Amino acid sequence: MTIDRLIRVFAGAFVLISLALGVQGSPLFVNANFLWFTAFVGANLFQSGFTNICPLASILRRLGVRSEECAV
Repeated sequence: MTIDRLIRVFAGAFVLISLALGVQGSPLFVNANFLWFTAFVGANLFQSGFTNICPLASILRRLGVRSEECAV
């Protein structure tokens, strides 16, 4: 799996988990403050679209995950 795909998987998973933990109608509800994490993920994706700087991409590169150019 490439860096770009892993970023989308992580972002989607974190949004779904934080929504499940933060929305009162959810059977997994813990606290509404988990919605702040959803906002953080969204803000990070938004700024990454403009600046092309993504902390998760840097971490994945250091861990040796291949980038899109190398994927065949």
